This record gives sequence, structure tokens and C-alpha cells, in this order.
Amino acid sequence: VTVQQNTDMRRISAWVAIAAVPTMIAGIYGMNFDRMPELHWEYGYYLVVGVIVVSTVALFLTFRRNKWL
Repeated sequence: VTVQQNTDMRRISAWVAIAAVPTMIAGIYGMNFDRMPELHWEYGYYLVVGVIVVSTVALFLTFRRNKWL
């Protein structure tokens, strides 16, 4: 029972970590700062979305490789 609970907690923790990254980035950009240089770039939005996607995929692959997912 304990081994199964550890496995479940690893899975839950991995999914929470994956969800925390886009939430953190969206929280920073949701503060309506005006002095962030990427806000005035033509491709700033795409850069931020790309960072979110790359970091989320990297975490997913890392957890998958470590057999947490």
C-alpha cells in the first residue's frame, strides 16, 4: 500500500510541477507591468508562449524519463 501511495504522490507532484510553470509565468505577465521590454516587441507574445511550451515539455520529458509519469 505504501509503495502505491508513493507512486501516486510522485505522479500528482509531477503534474503539479508541470502546471505551476505556466501559472507562474502567466502570473508575472498578468501584473500589467509596462517596463518589460518584451511587451513592446513584435514577437514578445510568441516568445513568452514558446518559453511556456518548451519549459512544460521539458518538465514532462524529465518526469517521464525518471518514471514519475
